[in-house]
Amino acid sequence: MYRAIIVDDEKGGREHLATILKEFFDIEIKAHAANAKEAITAIEEHQPDLLFLDIEMPGENGFDLLEKLENINFDVIFTTAYDHYAIKAIKYSALDYLLKPIDADELEAAINRFKSKIRNQELTNNKLKTLLNNLSSGSNGQEQKIVIHDGEGLNFIKIKDIIRFHSEGSYTDVHVVGQDKHFVTSKQIGEYEEMLLNEQFYRIHRSYYINLRHVKKYVRGDGGYVIMSDGSKLEVSRRKKAEFIQLLSQ
Repeated sequence: MYRAIIVDDEKGGREHLATILKEFFDIEIKAHAANAKEAITAIEEHQPDLLFLDIEMPGENGFDLLEKLENINFDVIFTTAYDHYAIKAIKYSALDYLLKPIDADELEAAINRFKSKIRNQELTNNKLKTLLNNLSSGSNGQEQKIVIHDGEGLNFIKIKDIIRFHSEGSYTDVHVVGQDKHFVTSKQIGEYEEMLLNEQFYRIHRSYYINLRHVKKYVRGDGGYVIMSDGSKLEVSRRKKAEFIQLLSQ
């Protein structure tokens, strides 16, 4: 049985989530909290496995609450009424979130992801630390970190250090500054393209998604190719050529 706490300043939101959670017989709601102060008391008393945490609350928000906690030995699923700037930071940090009104199927998927994880307090703390660091970085996206899953575990990489993503069938190779090897992840290259939109990355080819800050030279030709900071030469597709050259000229 997993112990859970719901933190939301809106009573209706807490009750709606609690009602849906009744369908999950191995999730036991130990407490409801309407603000950060109540949440801290409930966490200390019940030692939850899972915290459903509303982002926007009067006074101290959900992130303020996390910063106050010395030890976080539970998983967090964030909830929010709208898709705002924090969602990107949450995605970068490989954490889960639900948009309100909470959909039962999306909740089930989030809980299944929670159950499938190997409980690791250090890993959870690193994810949350990455999230809070990303939020403090504000609009300076390239200073933020993104979590890259590979066969060996999770890697916390600064966005500015990513040179390129290379699609290899159902896998994506992630090439990073200062690494002797690249990371191989099962996440599709299109998912990274969506995640890093507006962060000075560009899809020059169906196989390549590159960090424009690492472009050293563009060589003209039929489609042309770019030389990246790691010396790699990458083809630019014909249909991307004009737009790409315009980007480089800005």
